[in-house]
Amino acid sequence: MAVPTVVLDIVALRSLVAVADCGGFHRAAEHLVLSQPAVSQHVRRLQKAVGRPLVERVGRHSRFTPEGEALVGEARRIIAAHDEALRRIGVGDTRASIVLGTTEHAADELLGLVSGAVSEVFPDSAVRFRLDRSDRLNDAIERGTLDLAMYIGDVRGSDSVSAGSLPLTWYAAPGWRRPPPGSPIPLLVIDSPCTIRRRALETLADNALSATVVGEAAYLAGVLNAARAGLGVVLLAGSGGVPEGLERRDDLPPVRPEPLHLRAKPGSDPRLRDAAARVLGTILVPA
Repeated sequence: MAVPTVVLDIVALRSLVAVADCGGFHRAAEHLVLSQPAVSQHVRRLQKAVGRPLVERVGRHSRFTPEGEALVGEARRIIAAHDEALRRIGVGDTRASIVLGTTEHAADELLGLVSGAVSEVFPDSAVRFRLDRSDRLNDAIERGTLDLAMYIGDVRGSDSVSAGSLPLTWYAAPGWRRPPPGSPIPLLVIDSPCTIRRRALETLADNALSATVVGEAAYLAGVLNAARAGLGVVLLAGSGGVPEGLERRDDLPPVRPEPLHLRAKPGSDPRLRDAAARVLGTILVPA
């Protein structure tokens, strides 16, 4: 069997995924309890290994290249397989794990809040998380590899319950100018299928405004980077503060909040979903 000539460092892959999930190197470093130069070094190590740029600078900000976004997706699968292998052989943290899943939309608000509430109810369990598309989160619930899914879009499964709704707000880079009347609104979106993408296009159409997708990415981090570069406007879910490098656009039609659904693994402790629903009720718009 041929030995691979390129080896991807699992620690560096964790830093790459953290940059994607946290929306930048600084927040990724805080999340990983590392220095920002260490996170940057990890990404450079991966770039050297694969022989191509993964991140590029756009003004004061950085964004993933198409190769970088592709590697983020592969990194998630590698890390999941790595950690599951350790768990099966009893290496590392052997406590029972509770795996929470959510879409990228508003994940920075939802995961920390729900993780804390679940840890209080299940203090002897290690709480982990997974970011993915709604359909894949539901697939994982049905396979039993995910304990609780927080997802948007079409309801799947008779066991799904509503936790409330996520406000939807338009954002763009400071100084971005809306095109003159009659010209299409340039949209930045996540690849299809995406509920927020569909809501953005539908809302503009319902208000007799034409739109054109000028940029799309597989992950939210790529969309945010494009928005910060002034390439277009983006519709985001969440009730937190304004994303770094962006500002609200109240000159576009308001969008109805998007329902957030909860679905627990069959046979799971009912306190899990109850804890999540209780704490989410404090930040979400009533359904």
